[in-house]
Amino acid sequence: MTTLAITGGTGFVGGHLIDIALAKGHGVRALTRRDQPPREGVAWVHGALDQPRSLADLVASADAVIHVAGVVNASDRAGFARGNIEGTRAILTAAQDQGVSRFVHVSSLAAREPALSDYGWSKAEAEALVRASPLEWTIVRPPAIYGPGDSEMLDLFRLAKRHLALLPPGGRLSVLHVRDLSRLLLALTRQKGPRDTLDPDDGVPNGWSHRGFAHAIGTAVGRSVLALSCPRWTLMAGARIDRLVRGSHAKLTPDRAAYFCHDDWVANPANRPAPDLWKPDIATAQGLAETAQWYRAQGLL
Repeated sequence: MTTLAITGGTGFVGGHLIDIALAKGHGVRALTRRDQPPREGVAWVHGALDQPRSLADLVASADAVIHVAGVVNASDRAGFARGNIEGTRAILTAAQDQGVSRFVHVSSLAAREPALSDYGWSKAEAEALVRASPLEWTIVRPPAIYGPGDSEMLDLFRLAKRHLALLPPGGRLSVLHVRDLSRLLLALTRQKGPRDTLDPDDGVPNGWSHRGFAHAIGTAVGRSVLALSCPRWTLMAGARIDRLVRGSHAKLTPDRAAYFCHDDWVANPANRPAPDLWKPDIATAQGLAETAQWYRAQGLL
């Protein structure tokens, strides 16, 4: 039985990853800051990315590391650096010290444009650390991830239920269901061969226009949607208001608004995983409808 060491296992992506890993018969060692309910097949390791001893415990005897944990929202550049750069440095060191050679690193398409945001910069710097390591690594740059359990897109679904979508000023994006991403991450733990950087997506050629994706969310919630493109200054102003109102729980921050306004967040087809390794299974229309149903079941929509 393969034993996987997973960071970020208590989060959105990590939770789905653990579910699928267990279903496929893997053993899991997962990092957590807080007590978790016992679960067959999962060894919860108390600690954090800034606690080297806990990372050594996490990766000890593991066959592969999947580094999912990361900071998507921070108050300043230093916060992104601590979570995404120094956290990656620490787990790389632990893996190397414990003799775990296989390392799957979850990055972001934002790393492709590091000058646009502190988040993108921090993910690009973390990628550089992975590439410089002697481990057998693969970097995965997911596009926008959605699915049951996601909180990042909830506001978009709530707006769509009110027949409205507020969009960045033009552009296109790729998306991917969280379970499809999880299947890819697991497939990569078994892969041998050249180090690589991969851009998975839902298989839609040239991605989605922002307007098209907004209408797809509208369909998922059973509403027609008025899609309004907002100029950059409007999004930046909205981000500052969201920060004032929701504080550290704000979903639209100035840093996030900066990369939302970029016109090309489409996965590079040249970097798609090989079809014999992985292909997306979940059509986005189906996945969005499932996500909307999950929000309703939780009383969130």
